[in-house]
Amino acid sequence: MKHEQDLIDFLQQDAELMNHLRTVANLQLPDWWICAGYIRAKIWDHLHGYNAPTHTDDVDVIYIDPTQSEESIEKELEQVLNQLDPNVPWSVKNQTRMHHVNHLPPSTSSTDALTHFPETVTAIGVRLNLDDELILSAPYGVQDLLTLQVRPATYFETSTSKHSIYLKRMAQKNWSAQWPNVKLYTY
Repeated sequence: MKHEQDLIDFLQQDAELMNHLRTVANLQLPDWWICAGYIRAKIWDHLHGYNAPTHTDDVDVIYIDPTQSEESIEKELEQVLNQLDPNVPWSVKNQTRMHHVNHLPPSTSSTDALTHFPETVTAIGVRLNLDDELILSAPYGVQDLLTLQVRPATYFETSTSKHSIYLKRMAQKNWSAQWPNVKLYTY
């Protein structure tokens, strides 16, 4: 994989991901995406030549709905997803409220919310269009992801207090233990 279209083609061939996307599409959420570590792990597993997928803690679903920003709604949506597919550890977050939780600027869209994720390689989301084709949102592009280079996203690079969060995350995640070709930038 060298380009964005290669990544899209690869993900479109992933039956598990496509099933998850179709499941989430049933909710008809505004501006929704499956994103973050679940997508990143699929790409890194492929780039490392792994035959079995790496376990991920959850399948992150984000959306924007300023009319219903209570956390309880997210939990209800997780329950609906669990009824549709109980074998998936769903995590649903309305990005309308997440800036309060994470002490970040408010997001105007889900793609904008992705720019507030700590690393460029995690700021990636996918969803389906009406023709059941995969759409990619990667506000920082896909080169870092495809070249296994972990860098802080803009906000976590330019803010000293947020950069320390990035560094702490890198130590906790220890991604290079699972994916030894990953290069972490700690500047």
